Amino acid sequence: MSTVAAGQGGTASGPHSVTEAARQRNFGALYSRNVQAVVARGLMAAKSSTWLILVSGFFEPVLYLIAMGVGLGTIVGDVEGPGGQMISYAAYIAPALLAVSAMNGAVYDSTWNVFFKMNFAKLYQGMLYTSLGPLDVAMGEIFLALLRGLLYATGFTAVMGVMGLLTTFWAVLMIPASLLIAFGFASLGMGITSFMKTFQQMDWINFFMLPMFLFSATFYPLSVYPGGIQWLIQAMPLWHGVELLRQISVGAFSPATAVHIGYYLVMIVVGVALTTGRLRKLFLK
Repeated sequence: MSTVAAGQGGTASGPHSVTEAARQRNFGALYSRNVQAVVARGLMAAKSSTWLILVSGFFEPVLYLIAMGVGLGTIVGDVEGPGGQMISYAAYIAPALLAVSAMNGAVYDSTWNVFFKMNFAKLYQGMLYTSLGPLDVAMGEIFLALLRGLLYATGFTAVMGVMGLLTTFWAVLMIPASLLIAFGFASLGMGITSFMKTFQQMDWINFFMLPMFLFSATFYPLSVYPGGIQWLIQAMPLWHGVELLRQISVGAFSPATAVHIGYYLVMIVVGVALTTGRLRKLFLK
């Protein structure tokens, strides 16, 4: 620790001297180009975690796909997909469930996991007493959430392939698109979690996620809802992820595709900025 402080022209008088030295970097107190240290620590901690919890997040959308797509799909029959082409009900809801899987994996890692580290383990406070900046911590935690999203997206896409629900080579793009969705939810979720102080406040996250899951045109087309509710649904982030993956799954692209991607890019920028600012305000006073 003294070496870090000395390298920045400071005095090795304790953790606060390192924090002061961090404020003198070229990027100020924000960034030390050491995101990999946060990621490495997270991967080491994951080795001692219960893998059953990680795997359970993958099976939930798969069970929905089997129950709704295969079971209910035999009654519903074919439905109109992107571009007006008729597809099976299972092929209609599968991309939506992939978007839900990306959202759930990212939100779990960036909310409850972060909440514990921030308020009980005091992990981020310890990290920011070193040469790490809040942007290093934010990007490291978000990257860990993306790794989980990548596992879910790859596994679920493979299940879709086994079930014969992939009919175009464009479908391979659903994996990076799922990471974009996960990135958006992880960055914003971590920033919002920084305001939470109690478990009761954290329950509000589930309060908002459940309606998004049910009403983001996941199981039904947007057209079944009244006009006013349609506008509300289209403002929700999950709807943009559902529509983006549906378009990719059948290779039917339109100007709306760019809108969906742009929505998540804005969400990422806002989320990273919010998270970085909150970490700096909380721990680099």
